[in-house]
Amino acid sequence: MKLSLVELAATASDQSQTEALEAALATARHAEQIGLHRIWFAEHHTTFGVSSHSPEILIAAASRETRRIRLGSGAVLLNHHSPLRVAESFHQLQAMAPDRIDLGLGRATAGPLIDLALQRDRRSEPADDFDSQVAEVLAYYHGGFFADDHPFLQIRLPPTPTNAPDTWVLGSSGSSAGLAAALGLGYAFSAFINPRSAATALRSYRRGFRPASYGPDQPEAILSVNVAVADTDAEARRLTWPFRAFRQQLGRVGFAAAAPRLSEAERMLTEAQKEEPTVIVDGRWPLQLAGSPSTVRDELEKMISASGASEIMIHDLLIEQDARLHSHALLAEALAVAL
Repeated sequence: MKLSLVELAATASDQSQTEALEAALATARHAEQIGLHRIWFAEHHTTFGVSSHSPEILIAAASRETRRIRLGSGAVLLNHHSPLRVAESFHQLQAMAPDRIDLGLGRATAGPLIDLALQRDRRSEPADDFDSQVAEVLAYYHGGFFADDHPFLQIRLPPTPTNAPDTWVLGSSGSSAGLAAALGLGYAFSAFINPRSAATALRSYRRGFRPASYGPDQPEAILSVNVAVADTDAEARRLTWPFRAFRQQLGRVGFAAAAPRLSEAERMLTEAQKEEPTVIVDGRWPLQLAGSPSTVRDELEKMISASGASEIMIHDLLIEQDARLHSHALLAEALAVAL
């Protein structure tokens, strides 16, 4: 089982962005050391508790700090970008780190005001044209998506690198599973946002998958799970508290919420919130999975069996770096990740 990581560069109220980004790069180095397959950097705008705003910048920095691990975006939000700009950026990243770059494509809203500020043309209403945007990105790399009379047929990327980055579609509702399957791309589902739909979305993707010359021969399905592993079930449960407290803060103060430290999260949550399920109960997947290595391995095996996932991607929001890296290492060992 491949094991990977999505990195948000979580940032506490008493921490600078510089410190958070340095910790993110240290996490990338550690991920490579323990045998993780890939690390993807998120795109979050004007969010105080997350310092990963531009995946391309962190991918470029991580490419100088690592040698083997795949590097990518989780995700570039195409509703905020020009497809050509995205294609060019990741073409350049592929030149910097040949055959190690993943272009994860998604869409998300940061709210009407931020979405408007991110828009280049503010005179027109935003359109949900994600499918055509993905096809346009693929056209710049592989051709075959533009009509014969389309003016963009004249646009060519430089001839090197010769290989395009691996392109993925990311989602959290299941609506993009069909697109990934029809285009023959890999598909990643964010179960830390919507655990109830994860298995259905990944099974749908696998059923509908049609291989393409530019993509994988078989469906590649990533299940991204918020997971904490510690030496005991009780300590692992405690490591889930910051993410719960952060979500609570987002509801109160919006994007000004900082990522809480463990001690802060402990004060912020009620006892009932601290005791929310961290394993599958009556077939219902938890928002966060936690436990000792054996507990988490057993729960992940159930999730993999139900969803057909071919890869697990870790998501977490821990500021405490020692506990975080220990969690990653324990999970890698539990899943027998090979270097």
